[in-house]
Amino acid sequence: MQRRAFIRGLAATGIIGSGFGLSGFARIANAANSISVDQLPKLTGELTLYLGRGEGGLYENVLQAIQDRNPGFKLNIRRGATAALANTLIAEAKAGVKRADLFWAVDTGSIGVVTDAGLAKPLPQDLIQQLSPGFQYPLWSPVTGRIRTLPYNTDRLTAAEIPDSILALADSDVKIGWAPAYASFQSFVTAMRLLEGDKVTKDWLKAINGKAKKYAGELGVVMGVERGEVDIGFANHYYTLRLKAGKPDASVSLAYTNNDAGCLVNASGIVALSDGELPVNFIRYLLTKEVQSYLASEAYEIPLVSDVASPPGLQDLSTLNPPELDLRKLADLRPTINMMRSIGLL
Repeated sequence: MQRRAFIRGLAATGIIGSGFGLSGFARIANAANSISVDQLPKLTGELTLYLGRGEGGLYENVLQAIQDRNPGFKLNIRRGATAALANTLIAEAKAGVKRADLFWAVDTGSIGVVTDAGLAKPLPQDLIQQLSPGFQYPLWSPVTGRIRTLPYNTDRLTAAEIPDSILALADSDVKIGWAPAYASFQSFVTAMRLLEGDKVTKDWLKAINGKAKKYAGELGVVMGVERGEVDIGFANHYYTLRLKAGKPDASVSLAYTNNDAGCLVNASGIVALSDGELPVNFIRYLLTKEVQSYLASEAYEIPLVSDVASPPGLQDLSTLNPPELDLRKLADLRPTINMMRSIGLL
């Protein structure tokens, strides 16, 4: 599926020409049937969206397609780092200034900051029920999912040699790559704190720090694994899948831990900050079959509605065992930052 074709097709007819079959991947169980853009009302009016980093412009393509399909609709976009935009929203609210109608964030920690501040407007039940159980929240809508994984060099390791516990890696002799300053990694550490406690998490970070190679971001981690600079790394799933899509013979594959922070399923999400039907109807577009299919096939993110396949190359979702955790609790980031700073990671 080409990006230009997606924009043209969604804007014109709502049908993506290439289609996207199930190909044996697990469907999102018990979610309502996905909705096509053809079933949605036209958007009319003006909204301002605060947009966190948009996955290399892919979110921008979606937003442009929605605007092209709705000529009576104007979308003003303020772009920035997700955490910085969340802090801006809090500061604006304290100052009595309201500039944003919607906030689309790439991590749930920032979503939690905004909802905890009382800025989010409730969503209608029919919209909430379109999402998979476990991703249904009254004050925000997940858009796509991402799972923490262990990308590993297939010339150096086999899947059987990789422990299924994230904690066990601290005692292993494999060379590890990580990106401690990266927001997704910090959300993962926050999840570990919540699941395992501060002492276990701090001891684990110290142990990994003694053997790990630092990278600026998680794409760099995956590329380092593929080049053989390290044996294994910590990264969201889609970085490996994107690399493999462009280089099918790359010496990298994915391993998953079991029921711990190492296989946490996180999500990008959107919050309505203004009352009325227009912000809610805009969110409905992001949950359509067309948009979810595009983000799954181009961004390699996990769709959260039924009738849309998971991205190619991802292990069958029904075989994974992520921990149960209210994703909004990942907003508790300050103790994580303080912990990482105390041991020299930041």
